[in-house]
Amino acid sequence: MKNFTNKLPALLGLTVVSGLSAQTTAHPNVIYVFPDQFRNCGLHFWNDDAFKSYVNFKADPTHTPQLDKFAREAVVLSSAQSNCPLSSPHRAMLFTGLYPDANGVTLNCLDKRPVSNLRADVTTISDVFSRNGYDCGYIGKYHLDYPTPNDPQRPGQYVDEREPAWDAYTPKERRHGFNFWYSYGTFDEHKNPHYWDSDGNRHDPKEWSPKHEADKAIEYLTSVRDKNKPFFLVVSMNPPHSPYQSLNDCMEEDFNLYKDIPLSKLLVRPNVNPELTKKQKAAPYYFANVSGVDREFGRILSALKAMGLDKNTIVVFSSDHGETLASHVEDAKNSPYTEAMNVPFIIRYPEKLKPHVSNLLLSTPDIMPTLLTLAGLNDRIPTGVEGTDLSAEFINLKPTKNAPKAVLYIRDADGKKNAEKKTIAYFPVARGLKTERYTLALTIDKKTNKLAEVLLFDDLKDPYQMNNLPVEKNKELFRSLCKLMPELLKKANDPWYREKVLSDIIPYK
Repeated sequence: MKNFTNKLPALLGLTVVSGLSAQTTAHPNVIYVFPDQFRNCGLHFWNDDAFKSYVNFKADPTHTPQLDKFAREAVVLSSAQSNCPLSSPHRAMLFTGLYPDANGVTLNCLDKRPVSNLRADVTTISDVFSRNGYDCGYIGKYHLDYPTPNDPQRPGQYVDEREPAWDAYTPKERRHGFNFWYSYGTFDEHKNPHYWDSDGNRHDPKEWSPKHEADKAIEYLTSVRDKNKPFFLVVSMNPPHSPYQSLNDCMEEDFNLYKDIPLSKLLVRPNVNPELTKKQKAAPYYFANVSGVDREFGRILSALKAMGLDKNTIVVFSSDHGETLASHVEDAKNSPYTEAMNVPFIIRYPEKLKPHVSNLLLSTPDIMPTLLTLAGLNDRIPTGVEGTDLSAEFINLKPTKNAPKAVLYIRDADGKKNAEKKTIAYFPVARGLKTERYTLALTIDKKTNKLAEVLLFDDLKDPYQMNNLPVEKNKELFRSLCKLMPELLKKANDPWYREKVLSDIIPYK
């Protein structure tokens, strides 16, 4: 792959206008919508006759009519995986095409973790679009900056008064090509959101955040963007991320869809942990946010169609990670369980992609090079990107022989701390993989680096991962999966590969 700086816009069929490139039909618009913590089985259409044969699970009893319709117009992946199912690491992989060790974001970003911060020198997907003539807009949650005391309204203060501070303000020099900005770091009050605009002004709209963000997206499409350019718009909604405990967290009209349904009818997955009663009670509020996000996504699609832009716009609906929702463990994410790792990935591009369902194993770093290629910018993919361009897999009606056979699972933890008790190093506590059929996760002890836990599931026979297969009775399977790990770890330049962690189990060359 060649660096984008070595090519002229004219080679892409673009004309230069005041140093920027005007839109041609060769370069589609791109809209990427990704709510936080939206699990793949939360999509109702997986229960419909046209889709249910492609999965071996029962979907949640949600109301998602807009996404159901969108799926019939798009390529739908049943096996898209969030390799490190946490907000910040996923976002960094999405934007850079690099795995966590290379992009700098190994853990969720907060002021106690200076070790985890998006590298300023990395080239993101928005940098590439911006440098090649696109108008770039970002709306909603960002969560890629280490919080510092840089509040635009209160210089020298954090924007977040909590301890530790999670929320962050992203200054212009760290926005990676986004010329329109209406964003925040991370803040979990769904009906009391706040945002900083392109000039650093704070806005407190006092309304449910996905509705407000859809309004801003429609405003961007209709009146804000430079209409002489193609656009790249990211809309990052926080719901259905927690909290999901009351009507303070969702719209009442959406909660009414679920409030009278018994929990036994809402939580249809047989792996629900009976001890997690609080999480079980969250189900109607979580599903209410799923339905609300569905409605707001539909509003964006309607605006796009009304403007006549739908045919030449790539639209993606995805998420940063899933939600266990009382299945298995308390933690909603950061685990190899299907509910956490398997995310929606639906992509519509009428000019190039025929609607179909695919079991392609998609890794998060693959998204950047794939989207750039679909947008006609394949020769602008930055050198060093660790993800794989899978655009051919989306164009083909079924995966080819070159489709990935396995994807990497990553879980990191806080490592060494300094005198101020801030994390200055991370510890790579677990690695594993998913294939079309199996899930493997190896966890090591932080003191000894020795194997502490193995999770091994046959996802075909045991789709709800209720039976952890004992290694002693499945030695050949365990060995065969471990043999796949060195290549995946090497591609990610992962510390497990560099330090040959568990070399008695993983056959490094």
